[in-house]
Amino acid sequence: MQFNKSIAAFERAQKSIPGGVNSPVRAFKSVGMNPVFVKKAKGTTITDLDGNQYIDCLASWGPMLFGHAHERILSAINDAALNGTSFGAPSEYETVMAELIIKMVPSVEMVRMVSSGTEATMSAIRLARGYTGREAFVKFAGNYHGHGDSFLIKAGSGAITLGIPNSPGITKGTAKDTLMAEYNNLASVEALFLEKGSEIAAVIIEPVAGNMGVVVPTREFLQGLRDLTTKYGALLIFDEVITGFRLAKGGAQEYFGITPDLTTLGKIIGGGLPVGAYGGRKEIMEMIAPVGPVYQAGTLSGNPLAMAAGIAMLSMIEETKDLYTEMERKAARLEAGILHNLEVTGVKGVINRVGSMMTLFFTESTQVTSLDEAMTSDIDKYATYFKQSLESGIYLAPSQFECLFVSYAHSEEEIDAIIEANLRALEKL
Repeated sequence: MQFNKSIAAFERAQKSIPGGVNSPVRAFKSVGMNPVFVKKAKGTTITDLDGNQYIDCLASWGPMLFGHAHERILSAINDAALNGTSFGAPSEYETVMAELIIKMVPSVEMVRMVSSGTEATMSAIRLARGYTGREAFVKFAGNYHGHGDSFLIKAGSGAITLGIPNSPGITKGTAKDTLMAEYNNLASVEALFLEKGSEIAAVIIEPVAGNMGVVVPTREFLQGLRDLTTKYGALLIFDEVITGFRLAKGGAQEYFGITPDLTTLGKIIGGGLPVGAYGGRKEIMEMIAPVGPVYQAGTLSGNPLAMAAGIAMLSMIEETKDLYTEMERKAARLEAGILHNLEVTGVKGVINRVGSMMTLFFTESTQVTSLDEAMTSDIDKYATYFKQSLESGIYLAPSQFECLFVSYAHSEEEIDAIIEANLRALEKL
């Protein structure tokens, strides 16, 4: 494959954009190459500036359950745009979206729209602090909750991809209120509550970690968090920006049968447009202005284009009765194919999968259940694997510590092609 136009585009971008990208992982640094610049995407096919085509296994980092540029979503955006692209005033789109979320997500009785997942998590923590009157919160090493100051301590996603576990610019005062625990290690959380239980406002967690690669929680671990937060009067926050509507209509909380106090959402509820939301019990949500004293606002919150696209997306989810069974079936077939390829080639690796999310870790370890175990992965090997996959026309996340997403739109032939490309890539390692 030739990438001349992408290389030229990257050189141009670096003159006006820090690092040439607007989100660090896109720079392809950890895979040792220049980023591919996308020209268009349709269904499960991505086309770059040089005309190279790829089967998309990234799905815009998760939300494209039905593929790119779906006609129903495009039509919804177009119809909304004809009436105006932004009002800074209420519209019925927001109410319809809120009603759909409340109907589908078990724990949500009221919901507030924002414009990104980062806004949602920042706002949820502020709300938890306002509701409880406490300042500290617990997060887990390797979990990524956006780039809010409080969260960039032992964070996942681009932070570990680029080797930036803590970001300059975070004050010591902010950092001291962020208490760190180990994913899947309930004892580490219990120790924090024993020491500072009366100071902890909330525990925030990715109920399935997707930002250190897929790391699967035990149900006992999640239930333990629910029990601990209830005992100490803290709130349990599920960050379902990735898992919301991807694992089930009600997200990971439906999948595992655990009810959080607050939930953060994003990606899918915008149908691919910038959006976020946070919601929970009515008594907590009514602490938010203008009803209560916790302030949060945004001119573009509930943007009509994003709401229209999200309404179309959530409606399609409701109407597609075999959505989750089909994505599960296709993902299981892909996982089985990759496991077979690992066995045939003798390459050491661990596959973690929940529903349609999965990660192949290139590690000698027999399991990956925490950040420490994820970090045993051979990132150089992943870089080679990524390049070989790209050459075979498979578009993966440009980082070992991210997810592969299977979509409803992937055909059986595409699943076969991904498995075949995986074998060729493994043979080159």
